Amino acid sequence: MAQGFDSNVREDRFSRLRLISWWDQEKIAKCRLLVIGAGALGNEILKNAALLGFTQVVVVDLDHIEESNLSRAILYRLEDVGKFKADAAASAYKSLAPDATVHSLVANVVHGCGLGLFEWSDVIVAGLDNREARLWINRSAWKMNRPWIDGAIEGINGVARVFLPGIAPCYECTLGEVDWALLQKRMSCNLLVLEQTVEGKIATTPTISSIIAGVQVQEAMKLIHGLPTLASKGYVFEGMNHSSYVVEYTENPDCMSHYTLPQIVHLRESSEELTLAELRQRAQSDLGSPEVVIEFSRDVVQKFVCPACNEEEELYQPVGNVPFERAKCKKDGQLRTVVALHSYAGEAELGGRHVSKLGLPLLDVFIARTGPREIAYIPYGDVSQVLGPLASGQKASIALKS
Repeated sequence: MAQGFDSNVREDRFSRLRLISWWDQEKIAKCRLLVIGAGALGNEILKNAALLGFTQVVVVDLDHIEESNLSRAILYRLEDVGKFKADAAASAYKSLAPDATVHSLVANVVHGCGLGLFEWSDVIVAGLDNREARLWINRSAWKMNRPWIDGAIEGINGVARVFLPGIAPCYECTLGEVDWALLQKRMSCNLLVLEQTVEGKIATTPTISSIIAGVQVQEAMKLIHGLPTLASKGYVFEGMNHSSYVVEYTENPDCMSHYTLPQIVHLRESSEELTLAELRQRAQSDLGSPEVVIEFSRDVVQKFVCPACNEEEELYQPVGNVPFERAKCKKDGQLRTVVALHSYAGEAELGGRHVSKLGLPLLDVFIARTGPREIAYIPYGDVSQVLGPLASGQKASIALKS
């Protein structure tokens, strides 16, 4: 028996972890973890989180499980092929951590997740393979004042990076001309999608996933405990020669991500109970001014208008979610004009439209502005639909505006 070992002390699941001098298991259990991406990296992130004792977790992913995922994803089994990754990953998480509450969201994080989801989280950990999603997460995390941890892998190489709100440089600061060219290539001049981003086709191994996801979750642990992290830096691992190093990024003074909402109000109403006119009236009262504009979190394709036959088709879908082919008129094949919305300033034709009918995701943010003043609103009546079992206690613990 090891010297100093007390056989009368009852051990539990996390006894060995508590031997670390700075370890606080309660902080881990209370941390609200948002994991975006349930592929190779996401599987390792979730596995590590389950073993470490994270008990409040949301998993976001849009894709189905393919057989090729089974060589790189520890949480999936052959019988899971065809299921949604988010659902299968959440179920597997529960098998590793029965006391955890895990909620899956089958959604594209760019178009299908409201910014209220980011606000709910304490730490965001992403395992994605495209720039558009990373850029959206970066801007959303800054707006909602939340840290996020990025991971990227290819072959047997990888990088893990930590980005903190209010502290530059951020992910967008790291983008170069080639990155922006690839991002812009996906969109046409009329805001429609020219090509879909291909995900899940990057050559990777389970070994590099383990390394990078391990660093990501370890950085999350350090962040929770107030320890130094890779803030605005990247840990690079090069597998062929087993070399690793830390890179420091440079701030871009013109970066569009460096913006945090100063005030967020949770409304009791759901998006189905609130019209744009009602929301604006509330903002006019709160801001003490009739000159209020309600800005959306993302642009919306309101409708198509055919220049030849003048026929209109309403869409109300987020920009970037409508394919280019959809713009052709069904009658004459002409390319139709896109009418987009990014705000509401009292237009009569929009005032009676309910917030739920804008094509925006639930639990999203609406920013009311007048001059230099602004307030962000979230229709929090939708919280149960977005967070499922994790919504319990949210209304009681957060001050809601009547």
